[in-house]
Amino acid sequence: MGIVTRLAKVAAVFMALIAAPLWADCGIAPAGTSQRIAIPGTGRAMLIHLPAQSDTRRPAPLLFLFHGSGGTGERMLAKSNLAATADAHGFILAVPDGGITLDGGFVWNIPGVPTPSGAMPGADDPDDIAYVLAAIDWLRANRCINSGRIYAAGFSGGGRMASLLGCVAADRFAAIAPVAGLRAGLPAAQDPTRPDPASCKPARPMPIITFAGDKDTENPIEGGGSAYWQYSMRAALDRWAMLNGCAPTPIRRGISTQLYEERFGHCRQGADIVVRMTIGGTHSWLADNETMWTFFSRHRRKS
Repeated sequence: MGIVTRLAKVAAVFMALIAAPLWADCGIAPAGTSQRIAIPGTGRAMLIHLPAQSDTRRPAPLLFLFHGSGGTGERMLAKSNLAATADAHGFILAVPDGGITLDGGFVWNIPGVPTPSGAMPGADDPDDIAYVLAAIDWLRANRCINSGRIYAAGFSGGGRMASLLGCVAADRFAAIAPVAGLRAGLPAAQDPTRPDPASCKPARPMPIITFAGDKDTENPIEGGGSAYWQYSMRAALDRWAMLNGCAPTPIRRGISTQLYEERFGHCRQGADIVVRMTIGGTHSWLADNETMWTFFSRHRRKS
């Protein structure tokens, strides 16, 4: 081996070593790690997981993961096991904490909806929508993300937050995945068993995959329960199907003896709605992460 060849190989190894710790052009944290990073202009930090494996030639998809009421982003990341999915498929995970404190954790500021404590969010409470949008803008400015491939998932109260973003930020999100928390706006004042159409007017059809259990007593699929819940999951699905211009009757198929799927098809702009229902499932993270990511991967927001 000639001296020139040896020097070239040494140089290649050196360049790989100095490039390896930083993911793509993003440069905000080492690849394969989860770190709390300050989001400029918000006074708040956010837990960010950068994937261990990715195509470093292009910005990555971004998935927001929202914890349930009283939870934290850190606990939600561990409960969901989505970091492993992010590493396998090369997407960034943003795992924030809600803006309102509760029982050693946090809840989301969903305007017009009382928190589990019964208190209505006030004007002085942090604006969680603005916080999320600021994080998107900052990650995009740092060349970290593909702005056409931004998604939201969440559990329980976090599912309500993901649903809210589907209503008010459809121009930023390509698809959402509420788990035990699908909503389609506020309960109507005159009839809380129905969603208020005025409270959810997305700018475009919103693809949705949602997961739930038919024995969930916290957010029961038949409705009722707490003041923030009230209308049934079916009412939420029917409203989203109308908003997306889908066929009104879903097609049902069995996945296993304990799982079935319903799909609203023929939706405008391909914005299908998929339900994965666990028979006997309770109030827990019932999402199949691979199924969720496969659904997300099919959807991109056109600018």
